Amino acid sequence: MNWILLIIAGLFEVGFAACLGKVKETNGWESKLWFGGFLLCLFISMFLLIKASKTLPIGTAYAVWTGIGAVGTVLVGILYFNEPATLWRVFFLSTLIASIVGLKFVTN
Repeated sequence: MNWILLIIAGLFEVGFAACLGKVKETNGWESKLWFGGFLLCLFISMFLLIKASKTLPIGTAYAVWTGIGAVGTVLVGILYFNEPATLWRVFFLSTLIASIVGLKFVTN
């Protein structure tokens, strides 16, 4: 169950990073609403990370959480913010995903 909470926490990390991207692109009330989304996603992500790390090793939990956030944020950047999808970016994303999966398998 804690692995599921950790994955959800990582997805909310992607959410708060995406909200930051939208804050940068907007202004006025729309920017404030995206900032509110950032704060909400940040709170949920941290809450779930704390909950998951009560039974998972903190080093593994943090590495998986940041890995999910990093991969998801790059994918959101490519898909929604028109960032480039170069060969090297995709290669290193793949190695990051392999590392996250590897941590899951070697953690009791």
